[in-house]
Amino acid sequence: MFATAQISRGSKPALYDELHAQARALFEGERDATANAANLAALLFHQLPGLNWAGFYWMKGGGLVLGPFQGKPACVRIAVGRGVCGTAARDRRTVVVPDVNAFPGHIACDSASRSEIVVPVVRGAEVLGVLDLDSPSLARFDDDDAHGLQRIVELYVASSDPGA
Repeated sequence: MFATAQISRGSKPALYDELHAQARALFEGERDATANAANLAALLFHQLPGLNWAGFYWMKGGGLVLGPFQGKPACVRIAVGRGVCGTAARDRRTVVVPDVNAFPGHIACDSASRSEIVVPVVRGAEVLGVLDLDSPSLARFDDDDAHGLQRIVELYVASSDPGA
């Protein structure tokens, strides 16, 4: 069993440096994409303050399908271009939403969620899916979160075999 160290609550860049190191340790010696995604979702959910959901949606059959996650049951399928997840997948960019109720076409899987960040998971030219984090707090996510999570997603992609 992998034991995570309690992360200090200093600056966000420092927090993400620590999370990156813990993710690297989790992935060491393991290339299975599902196992690594499950562990990463758990790591983020339990180490980042103020989350009520953390997980993945994978591209399958031209749409996003629920993958490993932590939190309440979630929407199973999301069309590309729909909601925050579908927008991030379509545009191949991280989307930070301070108030989900102000985002056109937001999909409310959990009515307690107030803000969201979605990072596309990309290998080469292919969008594999998205990493989605939700919070019950307004404006929970910012550019520091976007940068830190993008680095962690890049590490995930480099550490995992596609289709594993």
